[in-house]
Amino acid sequence: MAYDYENFKQDVYKLTDINLSLYKERQMKRRIESLIARKGHKDFESFYNAMKKDPELLKTFVGYLTINVSEFYRNPAQWELFEKQMIPYLEKNFGRRINIWSAACSTGDEPYTIAMILAKHFPLNQIKITATDIDEEVLAFAKEGVYSAKSVSGLPKELLSKHFKQDGNSYAINDDIKKCIDFKKHNLLKDRYPVNMHMIVCRNVVIYFTDDAKDEVYSKFHNTLVKDGILFIGNTEQIVHAKEIGFGSLDSFFYVKQ
Repeated sequence: MAYDYENFKQDVYKLTDINLSLYKERQMKRRIESLIARKGHKDFESFYNAMKKDPELLKTFVGYLTINVSEFYRNPAQWELFEKQMIPYLEKNFGRRINIWSAACSTGDEPYTIAMILAKHFPLNQIKITATDIDEEVLAFAKEGVYSAKSVSGLPKELLSKHFKQDGNSYAINDDIKKCIDFKKHNLLKDRYPVNMHMIVCRNVVIYFTDDAKDEVYSKFHNTLVKDGILFIGNTEQIVHAKEIGFGSLDSFFYVKQ
């Protein structure tokens, strides 16, 4: 029997713990075929065999697979809503010690954005953010906390000047903000979820998952949150079965655990 995409999915799962069956097949298969062609391989089998022998190619594949697209202060209107409405809501309901999970945090732009906004309202030692991603390479980058001028170009000037040190075209985030964040490896489609979170931020990630996988992730998010906790999703997303899962709407792209 010829080696096909089904065989490739099974072997990738054994090699990486990433279950490609939980991603939208047509979209993901097309992405992988494009990478295979770019790397000069003829088919799924030869590419898989090459990944087994070449750790750098495997890292490239995982990074490409997890679609690491992130930027500071992405979709400003949502962050303004977070600051003006969600932070007062969180403080009113949970006090001044807030546990936040930035799920699938990529290169760290998102959790650092959260920390900088929260720092305008809370002492830094009261800010606790857990930031996770499946890709160890981007986690290492996030922990380093050094970004290009392009990456930080969308940040309000007050946050950029207060929380970064500039060195030419590089911007290093200050240690006091870095200390607010605990970066960890986590697979949304496989690993155990944390508990007792007041807010989860997961934006523009589950759009790549199958409908069943989305529902499972959102259900687990619901279990992770305390009652009245907030789930903040991306501006291209919606929770189709929100009511059945147990979420109500607070505002556009902000859901509350009921």
